[in-house]
Amino acid sequence: MHYPAPLTSGSTIAVTAFSSGVESPLHARLELVLGDLVRRGFNVLEGRCLRENELHVSAPATQRADELMRFLLDDQVDAIMAPWGGEIAMDLLPLLDWQALKQVRPKWLMGFSDISTVLSAFTSKLGWASAHCTNLMQLSLAQSDPLTANTFAHLQTPTGEAFTQNNAPFFEQGFSNYAQDSHAVFNLTEPGGWQLLGDDASSKKPVSFQGRLIGGCLDTHMLMYGSEYFDPRSLLNRHPDDKLIFYFENAEQSPTAYYRALQSLKLRGAFEHAAGILIGRNAVSGMAGKAFDGETAVKMALGDLSIPVVTGVDISHIAPNLVVINGAFAEVSFCGEQWTLVQHLR
Repeated sequence: MHYPAPLTSGSTIAVTAFSSGVESPLHARLELVLGDLVRRGFNVLEGRCLRENELHVSAPATQRADELMRFLLDDQVDAIMAPWGGEIAMDLLPLLDWQALKQVRPKWLMGFSDISTVLSAFTSKLGWASAHCTNLMQLSLAQSDPLTANTFAHLQTPTGEAFTQNNAPFFEQGFSNYAQDSHAVFNLTEPGGWQLLGDDASSKKPVSFQGRLIGGCLDTHMLMYGSEYFDPRSLLNRHPDDKLIFYFENAEQSPTAYYRALQSLKLRGAFEHAAGILIGRNAVSGMAGKAFDGETAVKMALGDLSIPVVTGVDISHIAPNLVVINGAFAEVSFCGEQWTLVQHLR
């Protein structure tokens, strides 16, 4: 794996919306989080593809790809962030100059949702570690929960070392409205907790597995699986002695579509070399009066696997979010009352 340099005070973060842009009612929030990056000690380089949004994107695909390439080729840039996800970031993938990118210094690509579409491509094609984490628009300095507040601290981890995170005790049921309140923070009121599929919530059975992390938003990853842009075999080729830990979260799929997405990955052999699977909180509620919900979808699709499947993980459109490094060697464990995720940047 090629790990970007740790982010420290003085690092330069480029901001470009290579998926959805930010419309004017949300510019006050954007100014807040950009200012907070500066207050954290970073230099901020703002792109042109950022402050508009039409047909789900900040600009035409060629413009977004050109700007992303410009930042990627600039060795003064240490990380690239988008404000948030969107719908069709995959239209950039064939427009990037992957041969040229083999010659440049790796940079941190950060975010979740549609951003994960791009993260997996860089990990698959170039072997760059990438950071599935809280999106920029949520990363205000006022956000104090440990998972969110430590996002940049974890990205200060030097190559060869490790960092540890634990499950969040509470999560947010809804979503913050930044147009109404540009200073909004998460409202973490709902009891959280990871759970081993097939066990009841009161189970205290120890769990432990390890492998290389790869995954993201299931809505796009189930479509890209087997292509050059989401190729978990590339991790196995780089690290033949390791297994994989997949992580997925459902953003918009109905319970039956959710089931089909997981089942299709299983039928295509995605999990043959997996040590375990992490499933994030489901952002889609089941239909009223219908027994087939997201929990049912996961049980039906993955319940017959002989590897641990952990549900309710802090990887989701439902805040808060772990920092998950694609390509990192991870250890997942449960002992007593707490789940632990340790990631080794090696």
